[in-house]
Amino acid sequence: MCRMDYEYAPLRLPPNVDRLTATAQLAIQAEFGGWELARVRLFRDGTRQVMLRRRRRNEPQPGLSI
Repeated sequence: MCRMDYEYAPLRLPPNVDRLTATAQLAIQAEFGGWELARVRLFRDGTRQVMLRRRRRNEPQPGLSI
């Protein structure tokens, strides 16, 4: 069985970031940084806790830039 190794990047988006802006920021990270959405938690105050992940590779990859 092949086990995938991932690296994770936790993000916290403040309540003043609307859904459309959050979607655009995460799409840019997915396109240029190789990240994918692993989990999103929405809190009562509007804060979003986002967990991004990408497969580990031997060559360097761009960092997170949000």
